[in-house]
Amino acid sequence: MAEDLSALTFEAALAELEAIVARLERGDAPLEEAIALYERGAALKALCGKRLEEAQLKVEQIVAGPDGSVTAEPAALG
Repeated sequence: MAEDLSALTFEAALAELEAIVARLERGDAPLEEAIALYERGAALKALCGKRLEEAQLKVEQIVAGPDGSVTAEPAALG
């Protein structure tokens, strides 16, 4: 569980988050493990939120030209 989160795709992070939620909902993890799972889940939630925000910015940068053609302008993701 200690891998670098930035290397995860949105889909991989979401799948791991869903697995963590399911494990915590079952309630079968010892306390220390449950705390570690919760911390990892919080980090994954933040990553998924960030990735969704970045995707939304990219979509907002898609601009229709006067002739109806669609072009994309790079989003400034700072």
